[in-house]
Amino acid sequence: MFSFTQGGPVREQKEEGSIASLFTSLSGEAVQVLPDHFADLKREIWKDSLVQSWREVLFALEKAVDEVAAKGGSIIPRIAYDDIVKGLSPEQVTAVKRTGTLIVTGGVSKEEALTWKQCVKDYIDSNPVKGFPPENIQVYEIYNSKAQIAARTHPAIIKTQRFLLSLWHNSTLAADIDLSTPISYFDRLRIRTPGDASFTLGPHIDGGSVERWEDPQFRKVWGKILEGGSGWEAHDSFDASPRLDAKQDLYNAPNQCSVFRCWQGWTSLSTVGPGEGTLRVLPMLSLASAYILLRPFFRPKPGANGSLAFDDWELDIESTSFPGSIMGKTQELNETTHPHLRLDKTMISVPAIEPGDQVYWHCDVVHAVEPLHRGNSDSSVFYIPAVPLTIKNASYLRDQRTNFLRGLPPPDFPGGEGESRFTGRANAHDVQTSEARQALGLEPFADSSSMVTIKANRILF
Repeated sequence: MFSFTQGGPVREQKEEGSIASLFTSLSGEAVQVLPDHFADLKREIWKDSLVQSWREVLFALEKAVDEVAAKGGSIIPRIAYDDIVKGLSPEQVTAVKRTGTLIVTGGVSKEEALTWKQCVKDYIDSNPVKGFPPENIQVYEIYNSKAQIAARTHPAIIKTQRFLLSLWHNSTLAADIDLSTPISYFDRLRIRTPGDASFTLGPHIDGGSVERWEDPQFRKVWGKILEGGSGWEAHDSFDASPRLDAKQDLYNAPNQCSVFRCWQGWTSLSTVGPGEGTLRVLPMLSLASAYILLRPFFRPKPGANGSLAFDDWELDIESTSFPGSIMGKTQELNETTHPHLRLDKTMISVPAIEPGDQVYWHCDVVHAVEPLHRGNSDSSVFYIPAVPLTIKNASYLRDQRTNFLRGLPPPDFPGGEGESRFTGRANAHDVQTSEARQALGLEPFADSSSMVTIKANRILF
């Protein structure tokens, strides 16, 4: 066994709460008017050449919206795990990168996934759990169950994550990142019951909201978009380097993700299809990103009456408006704040999923949860993203490990005593293989020739 050092004080816990604290659509809070300095920020970023960018993006969206609406769920790549093991074709890789989404089938057996679900149900029945909504929980504040640990460390899930990370690259060779080494980011679980209409997450992007413009380093991610002209076409959604030092959680709010998470994802524990409380995505990654980054600088002209035409919109660098952006919340979108995306037509429900199937979406993809579960059985998932080893992520992994060993919620999530008094929660002895133990920060990374793993091991041990 290895001894664990803290490498400095463990970060403070965040306030207690639930997933509702991150979404105004769940919490019912009024939309904030941003402080005056956000108008200054818009003027600081503004370039006259962004008018051309706006014109071009609006034109490109007209065709893209029609394509997504026509193809529906068939636009989302469905890939067999065996193909990932063998290696994908260039056409498959292009489809994944363009949509920013994919479904992986066959890596985890249906029997394994159903066993995990029953185990976590037994865990819930044995302990005083919390979640949202409190009177009829659909999303549980549970992170440390044995079933979740088993899923996060499943060899097929780790191999899938390694493939997903390989789709990214470094534009700066000296960047402190190892895209061949997935690490585990603990997240919660959902067991959504038939008829539920409470867990209604509208279109959103995780990983901050106003931070995309406010944090200078995060703003570099969108440098090509914000340089104006046709630069938006050169935006690279898969360049990891400018994201490593980005501050996605300037307001340190509960549920705000502080790590660099390349892909969000979940592993299904249910048979579920469209209309049954499943995931919805906007499968146009780079183009949607360009529109979202440009949107705060333009507003409809008085009397435009909902027109989406370029000539019916005007420059706005006087107001503090960043549509859908609220300090300390996630980036939310709707048909009023981001009308050109035509979210009524382009938010696509994920096609039919079986227990054990994995669904992933790029960290910049707009996604949502269907407002009503019309199915006859539960719609259940473990949230398991694909996260690379970086120096910043290693520091988080160290603190997450400390919380795991104590049964506390992970550092990014609402605090409190969590599962520390629960019976049957997982511990380090439940993690057996070296690959799994490394992913959880329980064993040093083996590659002694990599400066990233050497630095990470110094942080962790």
